[in-house]
Amino acid sequence: MIQNYIAKLGLMSLLFLSVFQSVSASDDCICHPPVNSHSQQYIIGYGSLIETASKNMTDPHSGENKPVWITHYQRGWFSKGLADGFSTTYLGVIKSKHDRFNGTIFNVPSTAFKHYDAREKYYCRVLVKPDNIYLLTGKKLPRGQFWIYELKPELLAPPSARYPIVESYVDIFLAGCLEIEEKYHLRNFAAACVNTTSDWSVNWINDRIYPRRPSLYQPRALAIDQLLQQQVPKFFQEIKLES
Repeated sequence: MIQNYIAKLGLMSLLFLSVFQSVSASDDCICHPPVNSHSQQYIIGYGSLIETASKNMTDPHSGENKPVWITHYQRGWFSKGLADGFSTTYLGVIKSKHDRFNGTIFNVPSTAFKHYDAREKYYCRVLVKPDNIYLLTGKKLPRGQFWIYELKPELLAPPSARYPIVESYVDIFLAGCLEIEEKYHLRNFAAACVNTTSDWSVNWINDRIYPRRPSLYQPRALAIDQLLQQQVPKFFQEIKLES
């Protein structure tokens, strides 16, 4: 669990915190390095980027999402939002030798990175080795550079009452997983999205608009709720309604 990972960071986390408190242009170059314009470019989606509509809001010219397994990374609810206003905990990934998760890859033009980097500005874009990516379409993994947005250490924290998981974000994440499951006929792909995500929590708020008629605003609401009730019943039963 993420609490153990936080403990292991120790003084290293404090060092990173002092560094990132004063963000500069050079920091951004380190966190969002230049890409090889002569190579095909791919981004790994593990949260909201799995859903086509959400991804296309950033760049409508991005390629289609294709399902993959990513090894040596852990996905979890441990990306703390900003302190201003009402905030939340988002999905993030951290390196982990013995973990894996399912997600997607999609091709992007090199000019699109400025848009994705702006969207994921609290994450660092890092390269993932092709050996750690397993394409689930039955085809060979294409050649290119594969990038993932890895969580910055100073934002690493489990959900809390101040920074809860919110259903509107869960909906985007799992609607994307259901979309991929149906499109590629991958049985239990959406269930794997839940089960390869750590740190589900009782600090979880249902912020859907008019939650008693959720399908009006989230067409997959009933499928998402059924999925969560099956896979994480302990936490699903504790979801609080936004008041």
